[in-house]
Amino acid sequence: MLAVGIKVLKNRLSEYVRLAAGGETVLVLDRNRVVAELNPPRPANPVPSSDEDWKARGVREGWLTLPTHKMTGAPRNFPTMTLEELLADLDEARSDRDIPR
Repeated sequence: MLAVGIKVLKNRLSEYVRLAAGGETVLVLDRNRVVAELNPPRPANPVPSSDEDWKARGVREGWLTLPTHKMTGAPRNFPTMTLEELLADLDEARSDRDIPR
């Protein structure tokens, strides 16, 4: 990986473009801060043919992050209640407090 200032890049652009085309990554600096990258061209991607293809492409391009752990078994079913049941449960849980309403 190479790093080059904007002024030098402007004066020798063809050289750095050839390096990038050959597989080298060139970082472009402005006042010692990276502001751009020249990367090798990516191979042309045909339309993904399966789920795995689009996932791999998404991870490679950085717009998809895979989960850090695998889910095992069926999703857990949590008990559900209606809003009225929830509010009654909250009133019951708060009944021991001496807070006026």
